Amino acid sequence: MSAIHLTKDGFENRIVNIADMANGWNFKGDKPAIIDFYASWCGPCQRLSPIIDELSEEYAGKVDIYKIDVDDQTELAKLFRVRTIPTLVYIPMGETPIVQSGGKTKGELKQTIESLLLK
Repeated sequence: MSAIHLTKDGFENRIVNIADMANGWNFKGDKPAIIDFYASWCGPCQRLSPIIDELSEEYAGKVDIYKIDVDDQTELAKLFRVRTIPTLVYIPMGETPIVQSGGKTKGELKQTIESLLLK
């Protein structure tokens, strides 16, 4: 199972209602999540993409993994102040999202997933 590509509607159905964000973070998911903000023309994003898909399969049922194209979904990128890509947003249960920019190795990503999302 590959990571799920989100549009604004999908984001609001699976992650959070944008209009309600002014009142605080109210995550809709039933398990921790990762959002990969990327662009199709971005070299580091292209290298990260297959790793994100592999992690989506490895953590199926434990962590939901999503992708958002910053060129198509500029409003969503602005919500998380995405200025460089790739940017990953880790969403632990019951906590606020953690934003990290830059490409990572699969090992680094697994370590972050284990320490931030599956603790």
